[in-house]
Amino acid sequence: MTTFSEQFPIVFQALNVGFLQTLKLFAITLIGAIPLGLIIAFGSMSNWAAFGFLRPVVLKHVNLRELTWWQKVQAWFVTDFKPVRLLTRLVIWVVRGTPLMLQLLVIYYFPGLVWKNNIWGSGETGRFVASSVAFVFNYACYFSEIYRGGIQGVPKGQQEAGQVLGMTKSQIFFKVTLLQMVKKIVPPMSNEIITLVKDTSLSRIIALQEVIWAGQAFMKGSQGISGAIWPLFFTGVYYLIFSGILTLLLGWAERKLDYFKA
Repeated sequence: MTTFSEQFPIVFQALNVGFLQTLKLFAITLIGAIPLGLIIAFGSMSNWAAFGFLRPVVLKHVNLRELTWWQKVQAWFVTDFKPVRLLTRLVIWVVRGTPLMLQLLVIYYFPGLVWKNNIWGSGETGRFVASSVAFVFNYACYFSEIYRGGIQGVPKGQQEAGQVLGMTKSQIFFKVTLLQMVKKIVPPMSNEIITLVKDTSLSRIIALQEVIWAGQAFMKGSQGISGAIWPLFFTGVYYLIFSGILTLLLGWAERKLDYFKA
């Protein structure tokens, strides 16, 4: 099969199937990462101290200026050690500090190689589930930092005003903090969402048959077509169109949220 007219219908159908896989991975990542990121953000801001109940006793009976450095570390551990915040920020640091491609490889292959139990299942379904888990957790960590910046960017005076009005903590968060946070985080979230569109191509490292995998298959040989590079370039059209649609939608959302003026 040598002519372009003969190749095009086959390639177009294969790319459509691959792009559908890309869309599914994109949608599941957003659905999972947006709420999970908020939970992780709360964890990274947690002020719960495991031994906080001992703080008044320590401060009352101990003169911190007279302690050695090691005793000061022990005093900090007793009074200010916040395990939830520490653990959450450690996880965020690891996830943001390592390549997503490496995380995909570890998440997909680790259970089978180390535990001798492939928890993801076999075939395309197993690869898709593993990719979804990796993408959701990775982007949740990135989203959490955006959420944290948005929440901390809301002036404390507005929260204090809510307390004066007799609002509960949950009412202050949902009716005061959240509304202003959303306005602040739309631009950085938009950037991450556009990046997600392109990052879905990384899932091909574990042979998930997304759109670029489908295009590259015709270079190696697929469905009677081999040595054809134009399908790979054609995959860029899918990304450009989808990114353009998302850019318009996110820009519209940003304009609709323009009710808060900085």
